[in-house]
Amino acid sequence: MGVVNRRNALLGWVVWTTTKSMAKQKARSAVTSDGSRLPNKRAIAAGIAAATGALLLLKSRAGSVDEN
Repeated sequence: MGVVNRRNALLGWVVWTTTKSMAKQKARSAVTSDGSRLPNKRAIAAGIAAATGALLLLKSRAGSVDEN
């Protein structure tokens, strides 16, 4: 029995369409009535933290290369 069958395909399609509509609704509610978006300080801080963590990880991996 394969991993991809009709039941799993249908379930995935339903989840995808539901998630997409919920994301659109959330995006519409995030925009104010004059059309400007409100800044989300938590999202900005999380993005900066993720970028900093990625840079530190890349830096530590670049320095840990063993040369023979």
